Amino acid sequence: MMPIESATATAQPVVSGGVVVPVAQGPVQDDHLGASKYLKDHPDAAPQGANDFGCTPSAERPRPVVLAHGTDSSAYSDWAAVSPMLARAGFCVFAPNYGGAPGADTYGTEDIYASSAQFGAFVDRVLTATGAQQVDLVGFSQGANVTRYYVNKLGGAPKVGHWVGLASPSYGGIMYGIVPVAKYMPALYTLFEFGTSVAAVQQAAGSPYIQALNAGGDTVPGVRYTTISSRVDEMIQPFENMALRGSGATNLVIQDACSDNLTGHFHQVYEPLVHQLLLNTLDPQRARTPVCESVALGTGVTEVILAAHS
Repeated sequence: MMPIESATATAQPVVSGGVVVPVAQGPVQDDHLGASKYLKDHPDAAPQGANDFGCTPSAERPRPVVLAHGTDSSAYSDWAAVSPMLARAGFCVFAPNYGGAPGADTYGTEDIYASSAQFGAFVDRVLTATGAQQVDLVGFSQGANVTRYYVNKLGGAPKVGHWVGLASPSYGGIMYGIVPVAKYMPALYTLFEFGTSVAAVQQAAGSPYIQALNAGGDTVPGVRYTTISSRVDEMIQPFENMALRGSGATNLVIQDACSDNLTGHFHQVYEPLVHQLLLNTLDPQRARTPVCESVALGTGVTEVILAAHS
């Protein structure tokens, strides 16, 4: 595998199958705000360690890990801490920008059905380039639904060993109370869309997309599924909506590992305890007990708001 420090910081992204594949390696970040500030001057940044199509999986790490970012975000914004961690642990790592409108500088805003198909085509490219038989998928927020739809509904299961969802909107979220009201006033869904995006509306609890995603069961045979969630998630309530039911599913809760860690939705991808849970999930033979440290309620929310308006 190419040393992640040696990758050029000026390489141009590649557009392939509807996704944008950034290759200009950016620095490791501690939060979304730091990533956002770097993206202002380096809009084509890739998370460090990602998208080296010359990477050859090892016998110990035979499955490349493909990362799917969340809504109105990008590979760098959500994976600037996770990708280098996985690369240094010996995984081949890939992270595309999917679901972007033409000319937009953010991603994960467009129709999720189309995004899932785009992501599936990208997985095929990764398998061809690396010679691997399967990949592991890790999705954050919307990325969890995009990848699970690909696995469960678009024939991706034979190509996937392990699916992992961080803050997965498995059964949708009420999004600050808007969704329950909109059930009685459907016009609010249209108004909500003006203020957010097509993809955000599709992830509302009870939406046609959420119903289609879970129709016939949450899981399919042959794939392992793991969710990592928080009891104090800011977007998905009740938090049980993140859990999967069915064969092959494991549901981990941050507060079960550390009751003083009140990481919610947005901070998960930058939280060290979650990083260790993810590493343990992808490589259980080398699992380590996560370090339990206090994390304040609402950590990361201010950074996300500032990043959105920076």
